[in-house]
Amino acid sequence: MTMTHDPSAIGEQAASADDFGTAPSRGTGAPRTVEPGDDPANADTVHGIVGASVALRRVLRLARSVAPTDAVVLIRGETGTGKELVASLIHTLSSRRGHPFVKFNCTAIPAGLLESELFGHERGAFTGSVARRIGRFELAHRGPLLLDEVGDLPLELQPKLLRVLEEQEFERLGSTQTIRSDVRVVAATNRPLEELLDAGTFRADLYYRLNVFSVELPALRERPEDIPLLVRHFVAHHARRLGRRIESIPLDVMDTLVHHSWPGNIRELQNTIHRAVILSRGTSLQLPPFDAGVKAGRTLAPRAETFDDVAREHILEVLRETNGVVAGPRGAAARLGLKRTTLLSRMQKLGIGPQDVATERAQRVGDAVAS
Repeated sequence: MTMTHDPSAIGEQAASADDFGTAPSRGTGAPRTVEPGDDPANADTVHGIVGASVALRRVLRLARSVAPTDAVVLIRGETGTGKELVASLIHTLSSRRGHPFVKFNCTAIPAGLLESELFGHERGAFTGSVARRIGRFELAHRGPLLLDEVGDLPLELQPKLLRVLEEQEFERLGSTQTIRSDVRVVAATNRPLEELLDAGTFRADLYYRLNVFSVELPALRERPEDIPLLVRHFVAHHARRLGRRIESIPLDVMDTLVHHSWPGNIRELQNTIHRAVILSRGTSLQLPPFDAGVKAGRTLAPRAETFDDVAREHILEVLRETNGVVAGPRGAAARLGLKRTTLLSRMQKLGIGPQDVATERAQRVGDAVAS
């Protein structure tokens, strides 16, 4: 039977906790997701996803390739790597973007209530069910449904999910009426599903049905060249929201951030920058000590590039922001917390000249126009 929609059912969908807005994209008719403080013309920010590394560009290419299709997508990656943002990007670039993006975390609901949350129930289906409830699959009709932490889905519920994926139909708890559902499923997990298969806690047929198109998100320690971009992004974002003025990020602070292992990935980095902006006095970012528990268990991240590479890029970025001005209260030296002569000496050592600033600025403008 065809599913009918109760207008009140859509109202049951919880609002997202993420504070994101939308701004028009120049390349398509789809809205572009932008975090407050993002610069839509910034070539290093794509739909709220910040970075320019090869690993991240590969993820974005995959997302753009699969978005226009209705294929099931499995997004894999450690906690805090941005799986939900990538899922949102896929939705934004898809033909279903005009419909609600329904999100469901498989670990946020007690196991006994998961079936009701996903498929809904009728009044009297079980003790305490005093009214009909519309499940996530009905709410997501003609749109996407993000099943986050799908690797933690109880084994007894997996055949029912497999049936919806294969036949696009299900029944509410306590009902014999079959409901047809047109839903594009995007699943995400930080669990090693192959190991769960071997352990017998995840069905092989469901695994193969979910793993139609897999997108693997790199850990932050695997793309350290993106950390300076993320740091500047989060500093600007949190400074604006807190009403603070942070005009400089010292090189030693940036070096510490680049070479931390970030076991909590981007989420940990964002929280660290948030705390640093709160505690900083003056206009220079001051980095508080890392949490003892994190610091004790961390190892140094692999250095994909040298400190000189990071320092050179950081100095170039500040020079671009000051239009090549080194001296003065708003010059690059002041923003970096260095004397003018010290900065000039470092620029000479790193081979930075006026032509580098001009070339980088022109390249940024060109990339922004091309995007």
